[in-house]
Amino acid sequence: MGAAASHQDIRDMLLDAAGLSLDKLPMLNIIFDRMSTFCADALRQYAASHAYFSLSELESGRIGDQLDMYEGNAIVGVFHVAEWDSQVIVGFDRDVVFTMVEVLFGGDGSEPPIDDERSFSNIEMRIAQALFVQMAKALANSFALIRQTTFTFQRIENRMDFAVIGRRSNLAVTAKFLLQAINRGGEMFVIIPQTALSPMRQQLSRTSSGDTTVRDPVWTRHIRSEVNRAEVKLRLVMEEREITLGEAAELKVGQVLKLQASPKTKMKLESNKQPLFWCHLGQSEGSYVVKIEDPVDLDQEFLDDILPR
Repeated sequence: MGAAASHQDIRDMLLDAAGLSLDKLPMLNIIFDRMSTFCADALRQYAASHAYFSLSELESGRIGDQLDMYEGNAIVGVFHVAEWDSQVIVGFDRDVVFTMVEVLFGGDGSEPPIDDERSFSNIEMRIAQALFVQMAKALANSFALIRQTTFTFQRIENRMDFAVIGRRSNLAVTAKFLLQAINRGGEMFVIIPQTALSPMRQQLSRTSSGDTTVRDPVWTRHIRSEVNRAEVKLRLVMEEREITLGEAAELKVGQVLKLQASPKTKMKLESNKQPLFWCHLGQSEGSYVVKIEDPVDLDQEFLDDILPR
């Protein structure tokens, strides 16, 4: 038993030294896609304008290299994760901070965006800190797919060399998100040391077939809401008649075509050339109205079209 455990520890050490292969961790993409939805939903209670997050990139690299990319151009929050015995970083670049300040104070994007390399103000730092608390909840809800995890906010930094979550040469996974609001954009990023993710390799390497069947209720409600708001056109067909090409060529302006339809004739309600209901035409308060009677039997319609009458 001791020898087997020792061999397993050695394998784990070798895997950790080699780094995680993101191609073999499909659940990470699912988790961070889920986080995008939770982030957008969290901001709806604070802002009148909609903000949208989307996962744009997932990469692996040295912690120091990842942080150096944002030096002087970002605010980061450092979080402690007790279940992992580790820390993670969530960061907002300058465009995200300025955009969110404008959104939260009722801006509509009519004014030109701020293009300033100045230091972040106290108000901007406080707003960023409030947003970090919401991002911690989004992370916890997202990683709940594989393990219950608590992200505790510790401190805020605007100097990347002070954002210490381990040796700068250690490997980390970085998820980058695109924020879009009031016709502007910015980048949010999450940095997680690979040593924190290594114990979850098996859960993170599960194939998507067993995981995508789990419905995200928040995302489902969002999709349903967007679909229900889609506009469709309705058309009422009183009568259809087939004529020859020659008859069509002889049609003239002012010509009167007699219809076989009467007020008692059933009429067809269509949308996008798809028959929906049979209706009756009527009048109410000086306007034409239709009363829906029965759904159209699509099988019978098909037979009517192909069989001779």
